[in-house]
Amino acid sequence: MKKFASLCFALASTATLADEGMWQPHQLPSIATKLVDAGLKLDPNSLTNLTSFPMGAIVSLGGCTASFVSDKGLVATNHHCVYGSIQYNSTEENNLLKNGFLAKSFSEELPATPGSRIYVTEEITPVTAIINAALTENMSGAERYKSIDKSSKSLVAECESDSKYRCSVVNFHGGLEYYLFKQLTIRDVRLVHAPASSVGKYGGDIDNWMWPRHTGDYGFYRAYVGKDGQPADYSEDNVPYEPKHHLKVNKSSVDEDDYIMVLGYPGRTNRYRTALEVENQFTWVYPQAKAYREEIIKLIHDNSAPGSDARIKYESTLASLANYAKNYGSMVESYNKGTTLERKKSLETELSSWINATDDRKDKYGEALKGLNTLIQKDQQTQARDLILGYLNYGKMLSTANRLYRLSQENTKPNIERKRGYQERDIARFEQGMKAVNRRYDAEIDQKIVLAMFKHYQQLPKAQRLKSLDKFFGLDKNFNQQEFKNKLEKMYAETKLNDQATRLAWMKKSSKDFENSNDPFIQLAIATSAERKQLEESGEELSGNIQSYRPKYMEALIAYFNSKNLPVYADANSTLRVTYGNVKGYSPQDGLIATPFTTLEGIVRKDTGVTPFDAPKKQLKLIENKQYGEYAKKELGSVPVNFLGTLDITGGNSGSPTLNDKAEFVGLVFDGVYESIIGDWDYDTKLNRSIHVDIKYMLWVMEHVDGATNLIEEMDIVE
Repeated sequence: MKKFASLCFALASTATLADEGMWQPHQLPSIATKLVDAGLKLDPNSLTNLTSFPMGAIVSLGGCTASFVSDKGLVATNHHCVYGSIQYNSTEENNLLKNGFLAKSFSEELPATPGSRIYVTEEITPVTAIINAALTENMSGAERYKSIDKSSKSLVAECESDSKYRCSVVNFHGGLEYYLFKQLTIRDVRLVHAPASSVGKYGGDIDNWMWPRHTGDYGFYRAYVGKDGQPADYSEDNVPYEPKHHLKVNKSSVDEDDYIMVLGYPGRTNRYRTALEVENQFTWVYPQAKAYREEIIKLIHDNSAPGSDARIKYESTLASLANYAKNYGSMVESYNKGTTLERKKSLETELSSWINATDDRKDKYGEALKGLNTLIQKDQQTQARDLILGYLNYGKMLSTANRLYRLSQENTKPNIERKRGYQERDIARFEQGMKAVNRRYDAEIDQKIVLAMFKHYQQLPKAQRLKSLDKFFGLDKNFNQQEFKNKLEKMYAETKLNDQATRLAWMKKSSKDFENSNDPFIQLAIATSAERKQLEESGEELSGNIQSYRPKYMEALIAYFNSKNLPVYADANSTLRVTYGNVKGYSPQDGLIATPFTTLEGIVRKDTGVTPFDAPKKQLKLIENKQYGEYAKKELGSVPVNFLGTLDITGGNSGSPTLNDKAEFVGLVFDGVYESIIGDWDYDTKLNRSIHVDIKYMLWVMEHVDGATNLIEEMDIVE
């Protein structure tokens, strides 16, 4: 990893406290004292080296985090992170979601969902100066956007001259800083073990974000490479990857107040957004998105029986829809109860006063917030249309046709000029996505989703609708709902895009071939292509203009915090971060104290025998007989299941290893409590708590319920 100067960042609403913050590895020396005071036994500087222990054992799954826990490429993560692969390999006759899965040998391991990857970050390089060198003050928004895009692609292309790496340029603080991330990319990923959903999803959506919790949210992948030790596509001849570093598993777990930390890839937080953005998000975006998600969930439930082939195909989609629907609703509830908006407005008032206190600051930052908000308001004018068009993409035939036709257009350009997602570096994953469609698609359900979203689309002001889309379906004339439904049914009956071989063949065809096609979804993609591209270009113009204001606003905010001697960290953006704290309970409301551990007996008390509280009969019998093996915790008189920590996490941290003061594996973080759900926007030290699967529970289930002793023997287990 190249050395570069540390820059600290701070939270917008309050002074940073011991457990708050998602810290970049290079920032850790600046908070070394706090880490040691919290209980870290390692030298904090050791956490800055990406290729040494323990950072070298931490990996990204591209949406979740995971870690190597053996020298044979065994990867531990959350059950909900391997859920898509379990679903992909499940059938009505062999339902792995229901029954669980265990490979007792390498040969029994199953390919993960097509496109699955394991990313190992090896270098992070600052490239802000390179990106900014090509920018000028008088650029249009589109010119600025394209300049940043071109510079980023050039850096990525150079970085990826070695095909075993995947690189990306990521901005921090809306473009105030840019970093180039270089990741070793393992392309052969296989499912090794996952408990039954009655363990891995125990409590389901009812318990999601709640405490007390009793969920065994864990699963295992394995990384495979070619015989030469280099990343390779799936082959029966491939061998398990041997990582330079892997985590030791400490089966002693943790006690109350113990130091813990999570190394992972948190998805996205929004703690530096303006008051205008905050108010709109909680009063319009989240309520509307929640309603659309719940509508799609109901459609899937109403049109597929539990355990049926159709339901299995949509289980992963349902899990994602339900998780975020509950998340959005809970955040709105927290927002309405709290003072987030008032404090955000107060901060902006204080910031403005600070800026206007000197001519220099006024000249430098005076127009930043006003200019940014003007552009945000412009973006919000079409948000209803943009949200509906986004949810229409849940229609697999619609989105598949659009992507395939766009690929044919992009293929005519030099590789560096193609849109992201359509470059040569993207084709393998594009193809794997096309292969995966049929395991996530049912024609009847797909059609009903599209029909439902079109009903919302029809209610948009005519000026915001796509003229080409209206014309294709006759919405520009005297609209008849039954005629529209009939046309949609005919399209699904006639399309050949529901066939995998056909989809793969279209990847190699020209735009002319598409234009000569009589496939109805391809005809729709062609008819709307020009107008969709216009919307994309308008979005780029707006995005480019925002990129000229948001960095200046963030620069002002950082300077203001620094003037108050407040340490500062960047919003999460799916890059490698470290968060730390202690095992600790909390008081969710007056008169209630939540203790930091749950036990096996809590599983029995919740059990009804009906999903999602349907623990395996074998597990219930073991608990009844107090067959704890060597995993009981003396202080609890039982095996701990889940525990609470004060760590600052968000989506993307799912599957992150929970480490003790010596960086030993003691569990997996998988959720947060209900009261901290608004933490993506507004942090509260008293209520923010992370939920972790205790290693003792993982090992107990693996040994006594599932018989996964081969994996226990493979891991380095210490006490």
